Amino acid sequence: MENGHKYTGGCLCGAVRYAFDVEPIDADICHCRMCQKATGGFFAPFTGVPLDELKWTKGQPKLYRSSAVAERSFCSDCGTPLTFRYIDKPRISVSIGSLDNPAAVKPSAQCSIESRVPYFEELAGLPGTRTEDDMPQEYIDKIRASLHSDQD
Repeated sequence: MENGHKYTGGCLCGAVRYAFDVEPIDADICHCRMCQKATGGFFAPFTGVPLDELKWTKGQPKLYRSSAVAERSFCSDCGTPLTFRYIDKPRISVSIGSLDNPAAVKPSAQCSIESRVPYFEELAGLPGTRTEDDMPQEYIDKIRASLHSDQD
């Protein structure tokens, strides 16, 4: 909780920050090709709030009209995807990964599954390692020093 707000978030470099106090709704992961391209990932996790509830607390994101019906926002400095919004709706979706506490919002549905990568179901079963198992502590320290704090 930052400056008394229930939910806060922002970009990788810290140039853009946001906050809202209402419970987010309709958390899902979208597999559509546009979300894949916009995030560079296999899917995009989003959750929504009323448009007038989202407050930009530091900086302003850059807007990109990704289609005739939707726009996305991102940090123009580091490129972090921040929001998705249908322009005729009074709702905006924030990227769950940009929340300071992404574990606080659990997706409950998937959409556009026709574009889901065929091996999606297998991903959770892949072998895994911890960061400290893969790189020296000095690298980890340098990486963490570059990561903007989840607080202002």
